Amino acid sequence: MYISYKPLWHTLIDRGMSKEKLRQKAGLTTNMIANMGKEQNISMNTLARICEALDCQITDVIALAPGDPPTVGGKQNEKGNQADT
Repeated sequence: MYISYKPLWHTLIDRGMSKEKLRQKAGLTTNMIANMGKEQNISMNTLARICEALDCQITDVIALAPGDPPTVGGKQNEKGNQADT
């Protein structure tokens, strides 16, 4: 299992908010946004700041997803095959 940020991206779309606007409102770095885009882990403190900035619940930001996180940039996926870039 891994943490998926798909709920966050849907929440932003529903609210008409850009990633940059979220970054500014929650005091995030561009690296934090990039890490979430790559399904990489961020701290619980960062998640709490996102929830506070969006006035939402944690389930509006993250979800547990089965398997391994998808890969980007030609790295191998969970089956050992090269991922599409």
